[in-house]
Amino acid sequence: MKADVVRQFGHASAFLVLRAFVMRRTFRPVLTLRLCQAASRQWLGRCLALPVLRLLHRWSTGTACMDLPWSTRIGPGLAITHGWGLVINENAQIGANVTLFHGVTLGRSDRIGADGVRVSAYPVLEDEVWVGPHAVIVGGVTIGRGSRIAAGAVVTRDVPAHSMVVGNPATITKERVISDVMNAAEIPSLPTGTATEV
Repeated sequence: MKADVVRQFGHASAFLVLRAFVMRRTFRPVLTLRLCQAASRQWLGRCLALPVLRLLHRWSTGTACMDLPWSTRIGPGLAITHGWGLVINENAQIGANVTLFHGVTLGRSDRIGADGVRVSAYPVLEDEVWVGPHAVIVGGVTIGRGSRIAAGAVVTRDVPAHSMVVGNPATITKERVISDVMNAAEIPSLPTGTATEV
């Protein structure tokens, strides 16, 4: 939670957590997601606090006009900008210090084999990824660390680390880009290339 507040203000304090909850519509779902996940890790929390926190999370995502399931695996330091129309599949994985703009979709893709078996796949965003407005990332793709996904891009294939992609279908237009992370939260022992778990 501290890293999420740092992404909002550049530093963290208990007062800033309260201020962000009251004043920032796009921060409330992130905070309630963290609280739900913390409660779900303890038996007493699952029994007593989780039902109430899940209702609070549903309210916060509804008022922010976004679909962000509380069980989604998200690393520390998530920043959601504007947020309207954001849709995240609960099985997507999001790394640390990721920035998501309004209208972003991280969705599932399905493949049905000749034997009729359905195989579903979900996107993975590694650390320090920046995803612009109305970008769509679907299927079992991995967006490499520090990459930027331009507004309106439709990504259905893996993106190497530190790449910029644009268009539909998305194509790499630039390599070795510098990560775009405003107010980056310091994450101890941040692994290279893998999505950081909560």
